[in-house]
Amino acid sequence: MKKAGVMGWPIGHSKSPALHGFWLREHGVDGSYIALAVQPENLRAELHALPERGFSGVNLTVPHKEAALAMVDSVDDVARRIGATNCVLVNDGKLAATNTDAYGFITNLTTGAPNYRASKGPAVVLGAGGASRAVCVALMDAGCPEIRLTNRNRARADALAAALGKSVHVVAWDDRNDILAEAALLVNTTSLGMQGQPPLQIDLAQLPAHAVVNDIVYAPLETALLQAAKLRGNAVVDGLGMLLYQAQPAFAAFFGKTPEVTPALRAHVMAQS
Repeated sequence: MKKAGVMGWPIGHSKSPALHGFWLREHGVDGSYIALAVQPENLRAELHALPERGFSGVNLTVPHKEAALAMVDSVDDVARRIGATNCVLVNDGKLAATNTDAYGFITNLTTGAPNYRASKGPAVVLGAGGASRAVCVALMDAGCPEIRLTNRNRARADALAAALGKSVHVVAWDDRNDILAEAALLVNTTSLGMQGQPPLQIDLAQLPAHAVVNDIVYAPLETALLQAAKLRGNAVVDGLGMLLYQAQPAFAAFFGKTPEVTPALRAHVMAQS
């Protein structure tokens, strides 16, 4: 039986076991995918115990994505550029880190908004955390000519821009409404607008009608940002697909089957408490 799982602290909120469990049943795979509650001080030991415990690999979630990079045997190019790993694979007893978040983001975006082309114009990205790094790398690789990055903590945005290169331009958070002019895409990577979090306050008046709006938050599935964008006629893409699509290459690596993201899968994952 093949084994995989997700490490985080805390981990009870993770939808990954339900997601991978759905695919295991769908494909008739003799395998298991479990939640692993791992405190930060135990992460290195738990990762290095994976080969002897018979694991194919694990996904990583908060707060382990960045710390794990220094604890593995190899790091691929995309994980190095993003500065984080959400997927560690066991290969011949060695630990190899990759990152599927960028793939998950761009696949969700282009599936949900098939007319979107990164080369069409600037993208506005709200937030400068780990998810923002993955989003920016995905957009740069897709040919986005300019990323306008803004964050409540200016220093974090400056550090991210310095790491990613000259196509990423930092703008003050107070100017977030003005930088929507001529944008082809707006992405919220912050927790603002999530259930239990403060609302995202932004005025979409200057956003072009052809621009796509994506919120990586998926609880609620349709955030206030997406509702406002939809009302003014913008194409919108919710955040659940990023979670689902980032899991595709991980599942394939863990279990040897390439799964599909389907309406039935979306419904199953959203039904989880």
